[in-house]
Amino acid sequence: MLAYLIRRLFAAAVMLVVIILVVFGIFFLVPKWAGVDIATSFVGKQADPAAVEGVRQKLGLDEPIFIQAWEFFKGIFAGRTYSGGGDVTHCAAPCFGYSFRSEQAVWPVLTERFPVTLALALGAAVLWLIFGLAAGVLSALKRGTLWDRGAMVVALAGVSLPIYFTGLISLAIFSHGLGWIDAEFVPLEDSFSGWVGGMILPWITLAFLYAAMYARITRATMLEILGEDYIRTARAKGLKEQVVIRKHAMRSTMTPILTMLGMDIGALMGGAILTETTFSLPGLGQKVLDAIRNQDLPFILGVVLITSLAVLIANLVVDILYAVIDPRVRLA
Repeated sequence: MLAYLIRRLFAAAVMLVVIILVVFGIFFLVPKWAGVDIATSFVGKQADPAAVEGVRQKLGLDEPIFIQAWEFFKGIFAGRTYSGGGDVTHCAAPCFGYSFRSEQAVWPVLTERFPVTLALALGAAVLWLIFGLAAGVLSALKRGTLWDRGAMVVALAGVSLPIYFTGLISLAIFSHGLGWIDAEFVPLEDSFSGWVGGMILPWITLAFLYAAMYARITRATMLEILGEDYIRTARAKGLKEQVVIRKHAMRSTMTPILTMLGMDIGALMGGAILTETTFSLPGLGQKVLDAIRNQDLPFILGVVLITSLAVLIANLVVDILYAVIDPRVRLA
């Protein structure tokens, strides 16, 4: 088990370096090949030529590409100083970039908004796991019944309906119509009950979409596993049906579910843009949408890095959980 963990941590470290270099290439190298002036992208097309030249010197865009890549990589772990034209700007570690348009370092803004996105993703994940797995397992055990058909119809609706539609409908019914929930976002430090009230509808809306997908995958996987030889053997040995389902069938069913969970939570760490926009949540998704509108490249770059790192960490955790759930992973 220890050797497996060491291998996975080493692979994750290598992948981290690759991700940073790939993101650097996407935002700095590819535009240069396409003939786009990166300095102009950082300060805006209407900026004074002197300001554009100053940013070009500060970013070191006149340096060889390998030096630019090294400075970008080093800044994440050791901070970075942007200097040019007599003006010096320091970006403390971890430096994910500096917006010369808003005159803000990217990392503090991201860390301020990240807790909202994290709470949204984790809260919704708990709901979609509970209801998605329960619906999928019951549908597999009651295959062909009215429950099975009804659950799959609801799951199909959840997959088909976009979040901005279900979000607006939930707001219209439960907040504006019935007045049961005050959907206005309240910071956690101000009021716990107000924070929960502002997050409950976003949690349910986001969970409805993912629970539908998890229910369909769980049902299909469970039906396949229930037909395996080792399940028939367990039943032939006289084990109770609850033990067969819980200890044998569910354990194998969790493997693809864990894979999906790692990818979904990791991706949501970059911001559930539609959900946050619909409910006006001040998370990363709302920030990256504002950055796209304002063509604020450093913030877009920072969110891409955060999302990539979140997916990497989530997959590392999933790989470790594989070894816990399935002994064959440890033996391999």
